[in-house]
Amino acid sequence: MERSELVELLSTEGLRLLDSLPPYETEKDVLRMVSDLRKQGHSPGLVAAVLTQAKLRRKAVGKFGDFASRMLFTEAGLEQATRLAVAARHAGRFRAAGLRRVADLGCGIGGDALALAALELEVTAVEADEVTAAIAAFNLAPFPTATVEHRRAEDVDLRDIDGVFLDPARRTAGHTQTERLTDPDDYTPSLGFAYELATGRSVGLKLGPGFDRDLIPSTAEAQWVSVDGQVVELGLWFGALARPDIHRAALVVRGDAGHELVAEADSDDEETGPLGEYLYEPDGAVIRARLIGDLARRIDGRMLADGIAYITADEPVETPFAAGFRVLETLPFAERDLRRALRDRGIGTLEIKKRGVDIDPAALRKRLALSGDRAATLVLTRVAGRHTALLAERL
Repeated sequence: MERSELVELLSTEGLRLLDSLPPYETEKDVLRMVSDLRKQGHSPGLVAAVLTQAKLRRKAVGKFGDFASRMLFTEAGLEQATRLAVAARHAGRFRAAGLRRVADLGCGIGGDALALAALELEVTAVEADEVTAAIAAFNLAPFPTATVEHRRAEDVDLRDIDGVFLDPARRTAGHTQTERLTDPDDYTPSLGFAYELATGRSVGLKLGPGFDRDLIPSTAEAQWVSVDGQVVELGLWFGALARPDIHRAALVVRGDAGHELVAEADSDDEETGPLGEYLYEPDGAVIRARLIGDLARRIDGRMLADGIAYITADEPVETPFAAGFRVLETLPFAERDLRRALRDRGIGTLEIKKRGVDIDPAALRKRLALSGDRAATLVLTRVAGRHTALLAERL
């Protein structure tokens, strides 16, 4: 979004027009609305701006729920924004630590600042990009305890601030079609700035879930977060925001509920053992946090093979930290024999999961030429050092 587009969008005419648009589902709906709005005399720039916002609002429902219909976005800002369910948990940390005045440095479109302000904390939201800062100001306007500053994070006076939250930009500059940055020194603000700030301060730092674990300071609490099965972030917490004696945590959010595994350090894997009747695939947050061994012990299970994140057990266990499967039988691993076995069992719908084997599930599914009216899960992995195909059903 260019500055000129934002000016048109934030006009009285632009906001009224945006709020008046009916929802659309197809490209045909968009073409019809463009034609209707142009006939009503609206400029091409304004029409493009409001339709883009209508599309982004619809896309944002997954992250912001009902709030999305009252917010503005950029494409890149929405992609990088924290989901409201996770932002609320960030904000809860600050409130629980007694930190009332919070600086959100690199606030983007204001997702985390919104959650902080909703808990009536005083929030100074700072954003270096002018257009994004203006959008954050619009999104935070309903909250009297929130202010937005258009400036670099490095230039903010923090003397009256109790705690800091940073969500460094991890993509190239721009509002659309940005690219992911791989060097933490290229983040905005940089990782070095964030770590220096965390020395002697209460700081929360949001990073990508694949962040290099070797760069995690020993003083931080590292919490990997998954939402509905997708690992969405790594949070590093310092000072009063870090919980005592916790350095590794896996937070699994499903719907409105959150479940957490915590430990002082990476857990040792449980011993390997024979394949049982049940197989468990740990949630991605548990895997990233390296708490698979703790989970195995919690469900009275054992590792299926060294270095492979599957747990096997003899009894069914309900756990939010893993997907469970009942093993029906072991099938031939050779592709020709596997195709015949699946055909003989009438399996036409197949979920393929794999760990420890070099196979492309999508390409394999196509080659298997499935037909039949039964559904199943195929797990391709190693058992006792051998490539193995397991036919299973989800618990």
